[in-house]
Amino acid sequence: MHKPIVDIEQLTAAVIDHYGKITHMEPVPDGMESFAFRVVISGKKYVLRVNHQAEGFEKDDFANRHFAAPGLPVPEIEAIGLLENGVAWCLSAQAPGVTLQDLPEAYLTAVTAPVAAVMQAMAAAPLQGITGFGPFNSRGETRHTSWKTYLESICREEHYDWHAAGKRVPLKRIRPLQEQLLQQLQDIPETRQLVHGDFGSNNVLTDGHKITGVIDWSEAMIGDSLYDMANIFFWRTWLDCMEYQARYFETQPVDKARLDCYQLHIGLTEVYQTAIAGDMDDMDWALVRCEHLAGISR
Repeated sequence: MHKPIVDIEQLTAAVIDHYGKITHMEPVPDGMESFAFRVVISGKKYVLRVNHQAEGFEKDDFANRHFAAPGLPVPEIEAIGLLENGVAWCLSAQAPGVTLQDLPEAYLTAVTAPVAAVMQAMAAAPLQGITGFGPFNSRGETRHTSWKTYLESICREEHYDWHAAGKRVPLKRIRPLQEQLLQQLQDIPETRQLVHGDFGSNNVLTDGHKITGVIDWSEAMIGDSLYDMANIFFWRTWLDCMEYQARYFETQPVDKARLDCYQLHIGLTEVYQTAIAGDMDDMDWALVRCEHLAGISR
C-alpha cells in the first residue's frame, strides 16, 4: 500500500483545532505506509503520524492503556482524528532517542540486554480484556481460537489468497515451505503471551543505554513471545541491529525448534504480502531467506 495523500495545511489545521498552535514541525524517517513529523505544541514534544486508516493508531492507544509499564515504555496517544479525505492522523507523546535501526553500530552491543529486558516485560504483560489468539484489533478481539490455528492460517486459502500471490511468486516454491511449516507446528505449545509482531528495528527507540519507547503496535498479537525473537533472527542478515541482537540471543538458552518454525512463518507472511503488493525485490529476498532457513537449496 502506498503512502496516503496528505494536505499539510489541512493536517496542521486539524491538530491546531485540537491542541493549539504548532511552534515547530519537521519530518522524520517514517514507515512504508505512513508519514511522520516531530511537532512542538505549547512546549511539549509530540510525534504526528498520518496513515490510510485509524485502526493502527487505535491499537497503539490500546497498547498504551493496557501494557505500558516501567519496563515496557509505550508512548501515550494524545489524539486520533480523520481528515476530510478519510486519511487518519495521530498525535502521540515523543519518546527520546532514535530507533534501533538508526542507532550507530558502536552502540548496538550496549542495548542488546535492555532489548531483552523489554521482551521479557512484553511476555509478562497482563492480557485482561483480550480474547483468543493471533492478531487483535483495537478492542482486544482476535479471530483465532488457538495459536496453532493462527500460525497454520498462512497455509490456508480461506485466509490467504495464494492464487493471487501466485501470479508473482512460483507456488511450486511455496508449497514445500508450507508443508515444512505445518510439520513443525505439530509440537508448538499453546502459549498465551503478548507479541509485538514487528519488533527489533524501527519500532524500538533507545537513547543508546536504555529502551525509551516501543511503538507501532499494528501487528501485535497474542501467542508465544518467542515469535518476536524469531523476527530478529529472520531479519538478521538485512539489518545490523537485528544481527547484533541475534548474536546476543544465541548466547542464551533458546528453543531452536520453535524459533525455526516462527522464522518460517514470518518469512512466508513476508513473501505473501510483498507478492500481493508487487514489491518484487523484497519478495525475492524473503523467498530465498525462507528456502535457506528450510534447508532448501536451489
